[in-house]
Amino acid sequence: MSATLSFIHRFEPGTDRARAPLLLLHGTGGDETDLLPLGRAVAPGASLLAPRGQVLEHGQPRFFRRLAEGVFDEADLRARVDDLARFVAEARAAYGLPAPVALGFSNGANIAAATLLLRPEALAGAALVRAMVPLAEPPETDLGAKPVLILSGALDPIVPAANAQALAGQLARAGARVEHRTLPAGHGLGQADVTLLRSWLAADATDRAA
Repeated sequence: MSATLSFIHRFEPGTDRARAPLLLLHGTGGDETDLLPLGRAVAPGASLLAPRGQVLEHGQPRFFRRLAEGVFDEADLRARVDDLARFVAEARAAYGLPAPVALGFSNGANIAAATLLLRPEALAGAALVRAMVPLAEPPETDLGAKPVLILSGALDPIVPAANAQALAGQLARAGARVEHRTLPAGHGLGQADVTLLRSWLAADATDRAA
């Protein structure tokens, strides 16, 4: 199910009103179907909104351009954050949704982190899997205790541990309630990520229902 909006996307309506919608943001080379199975597994009953990144890198979709691995085109990133925030507003109006919690992997996690810092009104929180610092000089932002989960890999060859820790610090200083877990994993998603995501999202749903 999908309306005609500014991003190619998939939408699956939820059945559990206590759960926030999930904004599923894929990694490099993924598309709007990539994280739907993960969303169903970690947040059963939640509405799922999954856009496709609008940048192509060697034919692979991404959410923003980079100059090299780990080196982001920050001007493009800022523009793409505005585009994503606009899409979220469109989707909320089209599907009757409250603000979503972003669930992003790799490139998708990075644009979710940047959206928290640049357009915090677009998201109710975020689960960031293998994220890194998106902005060298983030703006002053008040995240108003939005919940954020960061799942890093101790063996990740792309995201240095210090970089992930710096992102957690940036978001905490901006007022987010940050939980940062480092797993014995590389850059890829694993079962431990699924287990932690399910637990964290269930606790968020319980908080909303209270």
